[in-house]
Amino acid sequence: MAEIEIRLPKMGESVTEATITNWLKNPGDLIAMDEPLVEVATDKVDNELPSEVAGTLIKCFFEKDQVAQVGDVIAIISTDGPSDNATNTVAKDSIAEITPSNTTVTSPIVEAIVAPLNNEAKEINTPQGQGKFFSPLVKSIAQKEAVSLEQLNNITGTGQDGRVTKKDILAFLENKTATPIATKSSVAAPALTIPETKIVAPVAIASGEDQIIEMDRMRKLIADHMVMSKHVSPHVTSFVEADVTNIVNWRNKVKSKFFETHGENITFTPIFIEAIVKAIKDFPMINVSVNGTTIIKKSAINIGMATALPSGNLIVPVIKNADRLNLLGLTKAVNELANNARNNKLKPDDTSGGTYTMTNVGSFGNVMGTPIINQPQVAIMAVGAIRKMPAVIETPQGDFIGIRHKMFLSHSYDHRVVDGALGGQFVRRVADYLEGFDISQNY
Repeated sequence: MAEIEIRLPKMGESVTEATITNWLKNPGDLIAMDEPLVEVATDKVDNELPSEVAGTLIKCFFEKDQVAQVGDVIAIISTDGPSDNATNTVAKDSIAEITPSNTTVTSPIVEAIVAPLNNEAKEINTPQGQGKFFSPLVKSIAQKEAVSLEQLNNITGTGQDGRVTKKDILAFLENKTATPIATKSSVAAPALTIPETKIVAPVAIASGEDQIIEMDRMRKLIADHMVMSKHVSPHVTSFVEADVTNIVNWRNKVKSKFFETHGENITFTPIFIEAIVKAIKDFPMINVSVNGTTIIKKSAINIGMATALPSGNLIVPVIKNADRLNLLGLTKAVNELANNARNNKLKPDDTSGGTYTMTNVGSFGNVMGTPIINQPQVAIMAVGAIRKMPAVIETPQGDFIGIRHKMFLSHSYDHRVVDGALGGQFVRRVADYLEGFDISQNY
């Protein structure tokens, strides 16, 4: 009988794990090639994974709400028809062979596998990772194994940006008794060190009349990602005011004809992105990422655009190779990604690979904002609301006061690699491109 292993595929840059949210097939069910097999969720997007082959689902290795790493075998499909040995999810019979029901579990690795199946496991406070970012899976294993926060912070991570992976913490548990982990005093300081600050979140106590709302999965992931970004990158924000009167007047003039000709609504977003792309070409060191003490200068210009979901959460779909698109191409890409986001039709690739991000706080009526960098990028720009403002207009005949359309640009950047001169010059150059917008261009 031919049995095919179905592995969790790579789901985008920096995505190393996914949560199994729903199995669409049960062991023993027939499945066609490309038919949806399982629903998974990452910190970027929810998605259905199709079957790579046609056959019968024999075994599922993960239960609903469990976390799998990229490359893990999540299921086995037989291409020779039904099997009499089809088993239930998570291969509980395999675990039973390792650990008889009447035997006390002593191996830390076995405990890490069995603990999630034990509904009576004792609750232990989960380390929140003060000083480091830890994935939900790592924190779950730490909770089950009573790994202290100090021990967790001292584990050397082999994942991206030094992140502690499942393999790292399991290796620590396996060698816990034989090789005690080194204390901070016995370890040579790395080239870049960040003083550890003990931060204790205040405890909020609800009264009898307060409503308690549990965060949904995406909100928890966003919260972890934002805290990690603020810890990793020292944020600096520069502000510039731009006169976008020409853009407003041009759009008002052409938007009806633009739709008749191309079937697309022309918004301000693709115009802003076009200016950002031009500025990145002028200042390519904004289009970088940091890996330890090295800088990765990106060859592609992939612009992420923060988009509101119906749930109120935000997601950042990415326009790939934005520098190769003209204004019409950018308009089509913006509209397609925004519509797919609102209708929950984004694919994992749609949210991966971004090198710079723009967020439109003006869509909520905000004048400006201080956005948080979307790791592993090093900068993000917020565009504020466009407002009619009195302004001094300089002419050869003298200065006078006129009504102009103005907006603020807020540029947050990682001060480890982007100094104030570069960060400030970049946002000023974006404003210059907006103010010099060619109102005679063909569309």
